[in-house]
Amino acid sequence: MAVVIRLSGGLLDFSSSSFLTSFPSSCSQPILAPPYRRFCKRVISSSVSSPPTEEFVPQIGFKPRRRLTSFKVQAAVTETEKPKWWEKNAGPNMIDIHSTQEFLNALSQAGDKLVIVEFYGTWCASCRALFPKLCRTAEEHPDILFLKVNFDENKPMCKNLNVKVLPYFHFYRGADGQLESFSCSLAKFQKIKDAIQLHNTARCSIGPPTGVGDFNLESLSTAKDKVAGSSS
Repeated sequence: MAVVIRLSGGLLDFSSSSFLTSFPSSCSQPILAPPYRRFCKRVISSSVSSPPTEEFVPQIGFKPRRRLTSFKVQAAVTETEKPKWWEKNAGPNMIDIHSTQEFLNALSQAGDKLVIVEFYGTWCASCRALFPKLCRTAEEHPDILFLKVNFDENKPMCKNLNVKVLPYFHFYRGADGQLESFSCSLAKFQKIKDAIQLHNTARCSIGPPTGVGDFNLESLSTAKDKVAGSSS
């Protein structure tokens, strides 16, 4: 007995020549089933009187590719630019000084308060490391006025005040004028605490605030105002 299957490339003989099996060129509507194989119903005819039988022959199919429409979503994210480290202030008792006149006005208006002046540079790593601790100190002492002086913005004034290293600190109080000055880093921050304990005592000064004392900053401020007036 032989079963012969007729394919497009020829005949396949399985055993004997009693049966001849052929496939019609057409097949029924394919049925998709996982995993996406395609089945065709084929009729097997035989040379004997037995009725023809049907069987499903699997065919390899391909899953149709879905076209996914891509959308570009553009979201405009508005971020408020964070202030730079030297632009942050601890509170109303910490003030930025931008000119000699502002400096003189702040000292004269401080009355009998203790005034701590920090001279810093935006490029100074030691100034940046010390600044957060200085802000906490200002929050702990709301009765003390802290003035921040940018060295690069006030070079003539800093030169007249003998500021030669950063960060540098001046302590002022009322009629006593300048109490002391020193350089300080984060590792030596205790110097600032000791100076606060020494100079921030309950007392009343006799007379108006002395300010910078012997340093002639008034002429420096007047000269700067004349230059600004002539340029405008």
